[in-house]
Amino acid sequence: MPAVPRHRKPIVDAAVALFRQQGYAGTGVNDIVDASGAPKGSLYHYFPAGKASIAVAAVEEAGRRVAETMGALANETRSTADLLRAHARLLAGWMLQSRFGDGCPITTVLLELAPRERGVAEAGRKAYAARIGVLRSKLVADGASPASAERLAVLCVSALQGALIQARAERSGTPILTTADELAKLLEATTTS
Repeated sequence: MPAVPRHRKPIVDAAVALFRQQGYAGTGVNDIVDASGAPKGSLYHYFPAGKASIAVAAVEEAGRRVAETMGALANETRSTADLLRAHARLLAGWMLQSRFGDGCPITTVLLELAPRERGVAEAGRKAYAARIGVLRSKLVADGASPASAERLAVLCVSALQGALIQARAERSGTPILTTADELAKLLEATTTS
């Protein structure tokens, strides 16, 4: 029976948190080791290709978390517009809780590493595709055509990512809430026509 990878998850969780707060370049391997509580040897055991391979795992994990949260919201909300507003309230709350110190670990890593690190770029594409997929499915359920749903989902994800950056710069959740509300109005007009 293979050994349980007991230190891998704490390493990835620490990387997600640190990349969210400090970015990829601002986070050293020793920071990840210290924050994870894992022995340094475990880091190299699970990630023999080094820090970039940790970034791939962190982007994959962050993407999984976002898709899971959005999937749960999709099940709890009546429409895509309601989903966006609920997601924005969560995002704004998390940003406020971190005193606007946290960003999106996916975006921060991608801005620093894509496209030169293909593994990271691919993990980012998959993370965004999962999020877009949740929105696309909900939009189709709201009555949008598949082609329109795809375009609108891409717009929503892109706009909210920009709003996160603006919220961090302004130290205010308003950009997130405003963006989601305007997108929601657009979706309501599009899916009820």
